[in-house]
Amino acid sequence: MNTVLTVAGSDCSGGAGIQADLKTIGAFGLYGMSVITAITVQNTMGVRRVEPVESDLVGEQLQAVLEDIVPDAIKIGMVVSKENIRALVHVMEEYRVNGRPLPFIVLDPVLVSTSGRVLLEPEAESALKEELFPMVDLITPNLPEAEQLIGYPIKKNDDRERAAEALSGKYGCSVLIKGGHGSGADDLLFHVGKGVHSWYAGARIENSNTHGTGCTLSSAIACGMAQGKILEEAVADAKVYITGAIGAGLDLGKGNGPLNHFYHFVNNL
Repeated sequence: MNTVLTVAGSDCSGGAGIQADLKTIGAFGLYGMSVITAITVQNTMGVRRVEPVESDLVGEQLQAVLEDIVPDAIKIGMVVSKENIRALVHVMEEYRVNGRPLPFIVLDPVLVSTSGRVLLEPEAESALKEELFPMVDLITPNLPEAEQLIGYPIKKNDDRERAAEALSGKYGCSVLIKGGHGSGADDLLFHVGKGVHSWYAGARIENSNTHGTGCTLSSAIACGMAQGKILEEAVADAKVYITGAIGAGLDLGKGNGPLNHFYHFVNNL
């Protein structure tokens, strides 16, 4: 069985973070493992509290997994602190030094929650970009995150293509800029190995079930890569999956509700 490791924070309401990732991995029929970086107090209406896990414990979790069940792909989400980032980087560097290649790594740069709560400590942003980004294969910022990372507004498709290529050149990884925060739902992939842009069209779904969309999409891409797909195929399949999960209309909670991660199973009952 193919395996995927998620590195992220815990969401007690089950809509985002580790919980969303593991649901996604299960929905793809894969075996999921986790490294928990933070405990959050949140629900569909917002994030109330974030408590980072001690960095040594974060590193030890990752080391324990890599020593036993080596994942076929890794998804990294909320890391919270500079210390957590450096703990992850240290373990991954040691793993590579010992002659073992890291699996494909997808990083969702979780900077701000859907409800607007800042989820990355200010002093951690430089460590995220300078130390962690160069170690991963794909980053998946949404439009506001891409603007924060690149340092200028992204208004048109040309702006997005220019930003994706610039981020890829700076950090040496592929870049998927998601369009859900704009007027549409089209996503743009710049593949670092091929030097080409690929657009993924999407119909905008008018409902509020958007809690955990970034976590879910990046995990779905990791699942595709764990299954041996090429990156373009993994992104396309993840796009189909998340569109269905949003559109299934789970409608739970009083705010931005969670996705229906198992919609395709429910629909087939």
